[in-house]
Amino acid sequence: MPPRATDARRAAVLGSPIAHSLSPVLHRAAYGELGLDNWSYDRFDVDEAALPAFFKDLGPEWAGLSLTMPLKRAVIPLLDEISETAASVDAVNTVVFTDDGRRIGDNTDIPGMVAALREHGIEQVDSAAILGAGATASSALAALSWICAGEVVAYVRSEARAAEMRQWGERLDVEVRTADWSDAAEGLRAPLVFATTPAGTTDALSAAVPERPATLFDVLYDPWPTELAARWSGYGGAVVSGLDLLVHQAVLQVGQMTGCPAVPISAMRAAVKTAVSASGNGK
Repeated sequence: MPPRATDARRAAVLGSPIAHSLSPVLHRAAYGELGLDNWSYDRFDVDEAALPAFFKDLGPEWAGLSLTMPLKRAVIPLLDEISETAASVDAVNTVVFTDDGRRIGDNTDIPGMVAALREHGIEQVDSAAILGAGATASSALAALSWICAGEVVAYVRSEARAAEMRQWGERLDVEVRTADWSDAAEGLRAPLVFATTPAGTTDALSAAVPERPATLFDVLYDPWPTELAARWSGYGGAVVSGLDLLVHQAVLQVGQMTGCPAVPISAMRAAVKTAVSASGNGK
């Protein structure tokens, strides 16, 4: 059942580095709208070596944790159970502590990606392209396993990365073809393009954006817009940003941790946009 406003509970985001995390902004905004005045949400710089000790010291007041790099896989051995979604990519970004003391892991990045796309009117695509092959690319591939009916082409820089993406495709039951990064401009013509690479990596591709682009999901939000996203939207294409993902995955986390069925996404989005604007990011 939903928590009482008088219940003092704690939650936090863990990772290293963590000072940049916007999760406190999102979760605190939700608590404010939900009237959970005695709930707190903090951030802690915790690396893989320190994670077991951090878990050991947690008391019954803890409701949940958000996890970022490098902890999404390191946390799995410390949990009692993980969801099928988390198991599909060996990555947990959400831990919920149950009333009977169990630690349940989930991954809200994947359904968060799907929700962000749906918000922009993308329910299903016939094919897609992924730029990159890191951890975010595997989550994108998992999201595509929910909505893509056909082939996914992954543009990568090495055969080792190509092999990894093909293995993920087999595991997720997605038809994956790999291509060299030098041909990434061809991928921009796909009905849906996931850009999952670090800042600056796709800048050189902006000149190759087609005159009538479809949908770009660029997982970055700092800096924003990226050169690729700016050119894409300039040509009239739909753009989903990393900030959209950040909001949607946090909405799912808040729902799981608090038990509240109606999470105030509008207040969360407004709060994080204000925070990004104030910090000078996203310009």
